[in-house]
Amino acid sequence: MAPVSKAEDAQNEVKKGEEDKKGEEKKGEKKKGEEKKVEEKKAEVKKGEEKKGKEEKGEEKKVEEKKAEEKKGEEKKVEEKKGEKKKGEKKKGEGKKGEVKKGEEEKGEEEKGEVKKGEEKKVEEKKGEKKKGEKKKGEGKKVEEKKAEEKKGEEEKGEVKKGEEEKGEVKKGEKKKGEKKKGEEKKGEEKKVEEKNAEVKKGEEKKVEEKKGEKKKGEEKKGNTTELKGLESLAPLVRSVEETPDAIHAEVQGTIPHWINGSLLRNGPAKFEFGDTSFNHWFDGMAMLHKFKMEKGQVTYTSRFLRSEAYKKNSERDRIMVSEFGTVAMPDPCQNIFQRFFSRFEMIKPTDNANVNFMKYKGDYYVSTETNLIHKVNPENLETLQQVDWSTFVAVNGATAHPHYDPDGTCFNMGNSYEGKGTTYNIIRVPPGKSNDYDTLQGASILCSIAPSNKSHPSYYHSFAMSENYVVFIEQPIKIDLVKIVTCKLRGKAFSDAVYWDPKQDTILHLIDKKTGEASPVKYYAKAFSNFHQINAFEESGFLILDLCCADDGKALDIYTLQNLRKSGEALDKLYNNMSKVFPRRFVLPLQVSDDTPIDKNLNTRPSSKATCVKKSKTRVFCQSEDLHGDDLYQYGGLEFPHINYKRYNTRPYRYFYGCGFKHLFGDSLLKMDLNDRTLKVWYQKGLFPSEPVFVPSPNAVEEDDGVILSVVLCPSQDKATFLLVLNAKTFEELGRANVPVNMPYGFHGVFNASVQ
Repeated sequence: MAPVSKAEDAQNEVKKGEEDKKGEEKKGEKKKGEEKKVEEKKAEVKKGEEKKGKEEKGEEKKVEEKKAEEKKGEEKKVEEKKGEKKKGEKKKGEGKKGEVKKGEEEKGEEEKGEVKKGEEKKVEEKKGEKKKGEKKKGEGKKVEEKKAEEKKGEEEKGEVKKGEEEKGEVKKGEKKKGEKKKGEEKKGEEKKVEEKNAEVKKGEEKKVEEKKGEKKKGEEKKGNTTELKGLESLAPLVRSVEETPDAIHAEVQGTIPHWINGSLLRNGPAKFEFGDTSFNHWFDGMAMLHKFKMEKGQVTYTSRFLRSEAYKKNSERDRIMVSEFGTVAMPDPCQNIFQRFFSRFEMIKPTDNANVNFMKYKGDYYVSTETNLIHKVNPENLETLQQVDWSTFVAVNGATAHPHYDPDGTCFNMGNSYEGKGTTYNIIRVPPGKSNDYDTLQGASILCSIAPSNKSHPSYYHSFAMSENYVVFIEQPIKIDLVKIVTCKLRGKAFSDAVYWDPKQDTILHLIDKKTGEASPVKYYAKAFSNFHQINAFEESGFLILDLCCADDGKALDIYTLQNLRKSGEALDKLYNNMSKVFPRRFVLPLQVSDDTPIDKNLNTRPSSKATCVKKSKTRVFCQSEDLHGDDLYQYGGLEFPHINYKRYNTRPYRYFYGCGFKHLFGDSLLKMDLNDRTLKVWYQKGLFPSEPVFVPSPNAVEEDDGVILSVVLCPSQDKATFLLVLNAKTFEELGRANVPVNMPYGFHGVFNASVQ
């Protein structure tokens, strides 16, 4: 648009002057003569203005000169030039490369001259600059143009002052820093806008990241919580102890409710060496069974080593004779050279060191690890009664230590088979009734067999989930290399060497109908995660709700070596801070998926749920979980060893679950999660390490959390400072504790065995 007034002409001249200024900045970087100009301008600053401080560029000093020299009506113009100063600082060396015209350079000098007292002197100085090295055509002409433009600039100052509308336009142009003004702005202005937009975006991204950091209280990658320093050594919690077969009376502090009539049974490793041979992994220690008997407010404690074949063989030879998860037994030195040689080509025999959990089959108590060998035990005196082999009844090479039970006593478990049809995952069903006193697992059957996605690399699993009508198997990317299993002894490596984490693989959820034994043709996929313990599963409104404790990697098995657990100082801090933490998550699985179900649409219609489930093909649904916790759980290191009011709420909608907080390698707090509002109740005392919480309902309980929580608490910094803790499950307040003068290693799982009235 053509100029319509002198004021607008003045405005255009101001803009041109600003562009000239940029041109001079670039000339200053490109030409030696311009460096001298900068020096001369610095000299002018010293003559006419006070210094406000050390500036990065000579251009900043120019702005200061303008401020000192300006008249009353030039204040807004100074603001404009300040804006140009900032733009110039951000765009060091970014010029228009040929777009700046020679005449525009002199106009920039004129605008500077408008602000300065000695304008004629400046012209002379520029003439000097020309003589010193600027070899350009028309330099004399430039000087004349400068003089003419200076006079115009003086007249235009008055016009700018009078023209309020023109001033407003200039201000808008400066504020927007890059908006197009009637097509008169240059490419450089557009670049500035882009730069500022990029800076704004960066700032916004930083704010988002900061908010995320605040929300998760310093949570790091892989779900890690805030980095910790000065962690207490756990070495005393993984040392060998002696058994206590004779009952010890505990010293009770507070009150143990008189209605609690029964025993807390616990299982875990408690002997980590034989002679001069030592185990490598926490999972390898010899099983010790513990019993805290509660009766009329009093507590007694007993413990016994499980008399497994592994324990007996190791004890007889005072060396490790049976291989465990993380330790391979070397050939017996008493064998001759040929026996030792050929023994390396044998398969490692499974251990019967059942150190993981207590469980019930047909009313009898058994202890189990994850092999096919379990032991029936007497829950009253903890004596070992009988070794039982799963493979005698069903074609499996092992079974989990976490079975599930229907209300009628029917038991479900899972075990792998590596023979016959090839590798399969098997759902096992054990009937509730006994045919005679010698009955163990008679009547057990395979409900369903599932082929692994890779038969030579099946998944490792520690547990599974169960709803009212379905068994849910989680095929996770913790894999077992069967070739390495077969060659363990030959290579001198333990079973743990064959287990690895493959984050490139999805996690697959398989549903098996408990009544028909048929696996659902629809498979539910999720991003790679690892899971050791499920919380609960139930069906509601056409969905199966699956609650699990999940980590974003599967390296926990590598973490819990005895060497790691006995670290201290910075090495222990680093180990903990680098490990992935476990958090409770919920998956929502649609049960009615058919050919008519839309693809690429979230099928989760539950209004209160943030989980998603999207059909990707006829037999594939991809699921994303939602968190089953609030931000406060991060400060407790996540949650593991989950427990619920199992008898009344397993396979049903529920509100509460309990677990250990893990602000250390072992649980160091007890947590109660309310699923209604994702809030926590916490029991924590520094330096104390509680075990898995076990819920015991009170007599005639009506509400879900009407009962107590039982947990065995250890103190590594004190000798013989073990106690049984009793919390009010509703309020999570301590009711009492029963102190026992013994040392106990940190164990795995347990159950409450109610006494017969």
